[in-house]
This record gives sequence, C-alpha cells and structure tokens, in this order.
Amino acid sequence: MKIASFSQTPVDRSTARLSLAYIWVAYAAFGLAALAGMLQGMVRGGLIELPSWTNYYQILTAHGVLMALIFTTYFIIGFLLSGVARTTGGALHAAALRWGWAGWVLMTVGTVMALVTIITNDASVLYTFYAPLKASPYFYIGTALLVVGSWLGGFAIFSRYRRWKRENGGSMSPLFVFMSVTTFVLWIIATLPVAVEVLFQLIPWSFGWTSTINIMLSRTLFWFFGHPLVYFWLMPAYIAWYVCVPRFIGGHVFSDSLARLAFICLLLFSIPVGFHHQLMEPGISPGWKMIHVILTLIVVIPSLMTAFSMFATFETTGRKKGGTGLFGWLKKMPWSDVRFFAPFVGMLFFIPAGAGGIINASNQMNAVVHNTVWVTGHFHITVGTAVALTFFGVSYWLIPALTGRTLTRTANRMGMVQTVFWAVGMFLMSFAMHYLGLQGTPRRTAYTTYMDHPVALGWMDFQRVMAFGGGLLFTAAVLLLLILGYLAFFAPKGKTEYPIAETETEQQTPRILERWPVWVGVLAFLIVMAYGYPIMEQLHHHPPGSPPIRTW
Repeated sequence: MKIASFSQTPVDRSTARLSLAYIWVAYAAFGLAALAGMLQGMVRGGLIELPSWTNYYQILTAHGVLMALIFTTYFIIGFLLSGVARTTGGALHAAALRWGWAGWVLMTVGTVMALVTIITNDASVLYTFYAPLKASPYFYIGTALLVVGSWLGGFAIFSRYRRWKRENGGSMSPLFVFMSVTTFVLWIIATLPVAVEVLFQLIPWSFGWTSTINIMLSRTLFWFFGHPLVYFWLMPAYIAWYVCVPRFIGGHVFSDSLARLAFICLLLFSIPVGFHHQLMEPGISPGWKMIHVILTLIVVIPSLMTAFSMFATFETTGRKKGGTGLFGWLKKMPWSDVRFFAPFVGMLFFIPAGAGGIINASNQMNAVVHNTVWVTGHFHITVGTAVALTFFGVSYWLIPALTGRTLTRTANRMGMVQTVFWAVGMFLMSFAMHYLGLQGTPRRTAYTTYMDHPVALGWMDFQRVMAFGGGLLFTAAVLLLLILGYLAFFAPKGKTEYPIAETETEQQTPRILERWPVWVGVLAFLIVMAYGYPIMEQLHHHPPGSPPIRTW
C-alpha cells in the first residue's frame, strides 16, 4: 500500500537539488551528533571509558555544534527553500538559486573548518563557546562562515518573496512564504550580535592580537542570539504544524490571520529576552533582568495561540468526519500515518517543554536549577523532541517528494517504530535529567563520583537511566537514517504530495500583518530598550578582561 497523495504543484528539479543538498548535510551532521550524544551519555553514566585519543568535552562539543547548529540550520534552509518554491509556482528563479548555492558552499566550508578543529581537540569549548575558554581561531572563523552562509540562504527566500510580490501586485503572500520570511528576519537580526562577538572579540583574541576579552559583553552578545536561536528551530516546526500537518488529516488552516499574528509576536518577543539566561550572572542590574523576564513570559502567548490553532484544526476536522462526544474527534485522526504521528508527538512534548521554559525564566526558580542538568533536560525536550520529531515527520514526505519517490507502507511502519523509539528514549533521558537537576546534579561534567561522596553516588542510578535513554535515541537515529536512505534511493518511483493546507473559506487577513517596516521598527525599539543601556554600561564600565584559558 502507498500512502495517499493529493494534487500538487511539484517542486522543480533545480530547486529540489538545492534543497536536498542542504538536507543531506543536515543528516550527515545528525548521524555524527547522535553517535557523540550516545557516547557522552554512556561516559557520564559510568558505563564506558573513552579511548585516550578523545575526551568527554570534545564529544560534548561535537554533539552540541553538530546537532544544535549544523543539523538544524541546514535542515531549516532546505525545508523552507523547497516550501517557498512549492507555494510560489514550483520553482525558485535564477537569482534565488544563486543565493541558495552560495550559502550552501559558504556554510559547508565553515562547517568543515569548525569540525576539523573539534576533531583535532582544538575547540573543546562546547556549542556556547564561552570565553575565557579559547578555541582555535579557525573554529571561530568556521562558525562565522556558517552564519554568513545561512544569511545567503535567507536572501534566497527574500529574493523569491520580493519577486512574487512584484508579479502579484503586492497581494498578501502565501502563508508558508510569510512564515519563512518571518523566520529569516528573526534569524538575521538575532545572529548580528554573535557575528560581532566572533569577528571583533573572539577571532582577534584567539589569534593573540588582543590580550584580553570582555567576558560579560561576549556572553551578552551570545545570549542576544542564543534565545532566538530556540525560536529559529521552533518556527519551521510551527510552519509544518500550521501549514503541512492539516493536509494529512483532511483539514484546513484554522485561521490565516491568527497564524500570521503568532509569527509576528514570535518575531517581536523572542529576541530582547537574553538576560533570562544570565539571571545568575553579576554585572547586570536586577531591573534589566526583570524587563527581559517580562518579555520572555510574553513569548508564551504566541505559543498558546499555536496550541489553540492546532487543536482547533484537529477537533473541527475530527467532528466533520463523524467524531462525537468530548474527545470522539481524536479517534478520527490518522494515527497510523507517521507524517501526522511524529509531529503530533512532538507537539505533546512541547507542553512540558514550555512549562520548563517558564521555570527557567523565573528568577527564584532559576536559582534552583541554574547550571544543573535540569537545563539540559529542558533543552532536549524542546529542540530534541518537539523540533526534532517534527523535522523527522517532515523528512518522511519531503525527501520522497523531492526525489520523485513514494512513502511505502513498510517505510511508514518503520517510521512509526522510529518515532516511538525516539519518544521513549527522550522521555527517559529528559525525565532523569529533570529529576537529577532538582537534586543539584551539575551540567557540562563528565563521569565523576566526587571522591565517592554519598550524594553524588546517589545520582548514578538516574545517570544510567540517562545513558539507557541515549542508547534508545541512537537506535532511533540509525533507523531514521536507514529509512531516509531507502526513501531517497530505493523506494518505488512516483509522485508524493508536498502538503500545503489552505483555509476552508476565504478569509480577509489584515494587511498590517505584512507591513515589514512597522514590525521591524517595533522590534528595533524593543531591542534598543532592552539592550541599549546595559551594553553601553558593559562597554564603558567593564572589569579587567580575561586572557585566554585552555583547560584541556
């Protein structure tokens, strides 16, 4: 049996090749990152010892950089480029293709540079690359190329957007295109400060051209980027939830206006919030931290809007199919279709993930869990489950749609197994991390019993649960790569739908939602209000800078 497909505007070959080029690098990075993640879990649980030619912090850095930066960024660009093409006639024009390929080349050169320094143990500084730990300057140059290359991928989307607007008399853009543009407006603005940190602080400092670095400023610039990075991961998942998933259940987009408003709110309120990652750091006044906490909690609103919109779509569709009673509509969902099941499980995990985020952003509760493995558990059920499972679900139809093949019944069943393995593994690992965090277990540490201290020995059982969960996750990762390889090269040839849902009836969307000067202007005001004075203070009244430190 083949999974049912629907009529579509196919993505042309040149766009498909570009999109797949990004996706293949994404999953190559994913495979390496999954292996590193399993190894670090087993080391921390005391189950294995690494060989002498590598160390825990080296594989921890590899896992974080490859999974959180490389896999996500490449996949997002590949997915969004194909979707923008699909909803604007099926193809990217020549200029957009040139931008896309230039971005891929620059990103890949930067990725290889950074990966080589990690492999040679010259960059064991974790994915946050906090100063005063100093990596090889070529690690920082590689990350800078990665960021600039991702901008070029965004320019490809902007180019296609502008051309479509000109060709259609300034009409409201398709919802997928609008959301993609919003995602890259956020990404480019959010990465400007980390680009400044890398170019003007870390690279000169790592080469020895400057002797010290302003640590507080470097961390502030990083977390200006670090929190919207989470929404850069989430927004493409939201795009799949809003625009693609309803197609598989035979439903429609609940509200075009609501979806666009949610993305505008994410753009406005996910950037000027970085101090909630620095609540325990001195040098930032409580007043400024409070402003960032308030703005952080406002971000909950568009997430709740998304939850309402999605479950409204599910319920209205289920009831039209005959579902009765309070929850009868749930029986009408296509639970055996991995294209729906994987993103839906990701949505369920995002509920506790969001609750944990509120805890992390609250000053008093953050003091309890800060710098414990609780934060790692929160991170994994956010990007590692809500985002990752959605990306997996997208991959099960996106790769065959771009390669001209079909999602077979066997591949669908194996995808269901893979989803369950991933969900169970992540549940076990993240539950153990959250529990251990409440017991005070620190993050970013290799296996240690702290000289057989009774408290530390009491952590070991749950750290082995973490390792077991990591083993299930690695099994699921290997299964995923095998399925995707089959779908790309061996599945029967045919037409697979690129699912784009529409509203059930014609809706009037307020044009103000696509007035970019208005929203970018409001965002600029919020950024200046939240960061202007604190950064000025850090520039003019900073403590003595730090020389570079290498601890490995």
